[in-house]
Amino acid sequence: MKTHLLGKNGPEVSEVGFGAMGISDIYATSARKDDAGGEATIRAALDAGINLINTGDFYGMGHNEMLVGRAIAGRRDQVVLSVKFGALRDPKGLWLGHDCRPAAVKNFCAYSLQRLGVDHIDLYQPARLDHDVPIEETVGSIAQLIREGKVKYLGLSEVTPDILRRAHAVHPVTALEIEYSLSTRFIEGEILSVARELGVGIVAYGALSRGLLSGKLDGKFERGDFRSITPRYMAANLQANLQLVETLADIAESKGCTPAQLAIAWVLAQGDDIVPLIGTSNSTRLKENLGALNVRLSPADIALLDTAFPEGTFHGDRYPTAAMKFVAG
Repeated sequence: MKTHLLGKNGPEVSEVGFGAMGISDIYATSARKDDAGGEATIRAALDAGINLINTGDFYGMGHNEMLVGRAIAGRRDQVVLSVKFGALRDPKGLWLGHDCRPAAVKNFCAYSLQRLGVDHIDLYQPARLDHDVPIEETVGSIAQLIREGKVKYLGLSEVTPDILRRAHAVHPVTALEIEYSLSTRFIEGEILSVARELGVGIVAYGALSRGLLSGKLDGKFERGDFRSITPRYMAANLQANLQLVETLADIAESKGCTPAQLAIAWVLAQGDDIVPLIGTSNSTRLKENLGALNVRLSPADIALLDTAFPEGTFHGDRYPTAAMKFVAG
């Protein structure tokens, strides 16, 4: 496993990170009933050399943080712990908005430290922009946590270039967590340009477009799986997207790898400043995804993929329509 700095002045991280969300939330309900399996998958990721572990205080309403805390117990020095905060949910898990007021930031951090069983968080970031709170105030409160030793580095998630610049002017931003894959390429314009200008690393979630690029989705989702109400994975959109994935599978076969491995390898090939998250609750899937590290793409391979999957090729929004107002930065 190769390592490199996350951003210009950030921690040294593995070339891929582990996204723990799906163990507790959003996808299959069966995964949420297997805490032991989830913890084992996280430990397998650590054993494989992955050191960036990504979670959020609202994943399973605290469940994910407690699970991650148990999984990394006794191995804290091997982990760069990334935590998102600020998303609000009701007891049924429905999204209510965001709270990034300075007092709330300190409160969220205190609870996260307790649930994770650690004395500091390495990378701390608001899950989305709170449009009622100036980003300068939110960043200022995180900067105070950094001065107190409770947080080491500032991150952001899904924000515009303007917000990124404003935040960076208050305190250096180490990383921007944002969706990026062959099916979601909107960052390749101004967002990626500004991040590189400022020396901000990219933590790319959704490298497999929530399983779509694995070639294994069939549209049959468990009860509670948010993809069942998300345009990209519904009805005619899904069928059109699965036809695109067949093209990806053909290219992968010619490379001697799986579609998932090819999709992850493509993200890796976009630059050392981009760290894709591998999110899975299954150790077998983890092993397959790690095989992407052995896939070498030539300039011709990348050109072929870029031609086959330019931005806008895939059909449907990446979040449920009702949730879009909470997603946009």
